[in-house]
Amino acid sequence: MTAFRCAALGGLVLLAADAGAQSLEDARSAYVEGRFLEAAEIAEALETSDGYALAAGSLAIHAHYFTSGDGDEWEEMVDRAISMSEEAIRADSTNAEAHYQAAHAVGRYAQGIGAFTALRQGLAGRIRERLDAAIRLDPYLWEARLALGGWHADIAAEGFIARRMYGGNRPAAVVLFEQALQLAPESRVVLYEYAIRLPDLDEENGEERAREMLDTAARLPIVDAYDGIIQELVLEAVADRESG
Repeated sequence: MTAFRCAALGGLVLLAADAGAQSLEDARSAYVEGRFLEAAEIAEALETSDGYALAAGSLAIHAHYFTSGDGDEWEEMVDRAISMSEEAIRADSTNAEAHYQAAHAVGRYAQGIGAFTALRQGLAGRIRERLDAAIRLDPYLWEARLALGGWHADIAAEGFIARRMYGGNRPAAVVLFEQALQLAPESRVVLYEYAIRLPDLDEENGEERAREMLDTAARLPIVDAYDGIIQELVLEAVADRESG
């Protein structure tokens, strides 16, 4: 084999390797298009904090919306999401997104096993700890403020014992939801998550404002696959209010 041919083959190998290499942007593109498992695979392979965080979020979403919610596939996927989020924090403990995705993954697990079991296992405390860390590291991370608002609202809704154990309360929920709304006023998920809890948070004006929020959310353009999932939930909520 001539030196020229060896060099040419070596160049082809390098080109093939470059073509096979994928980036965080590739993972994000897969996420945007709704290829959540593919996004997780690409992101995990990067072995970075941001990659592990994206993998955790992708897996948590796929597990919650595209599996049965209580079977082996769901459990395996949520466990992997939690593991990825922990890897993200180990890789960079100052990454606010990593802490948020850790809360997200545990929160999806808690949703799957039910509020009573989740509270008994102390998962509410784990979620709160990660969300507090995320907000401390990045005060502008609206997703974390939204999630913590939901945490307070849901703990308060569970009753006196849950409120006493974990400190969840409705006034804190309102403050956090309003902060998230101020940071991301055109986010469909902010409008939806706030709206579905508003009637319990504001007995006087909650129903009317919730209806307005849902109507606004329904009219927003869909920006990615996850946003499309939330749009379906928004339309269901609108239909429920119109029929009820």
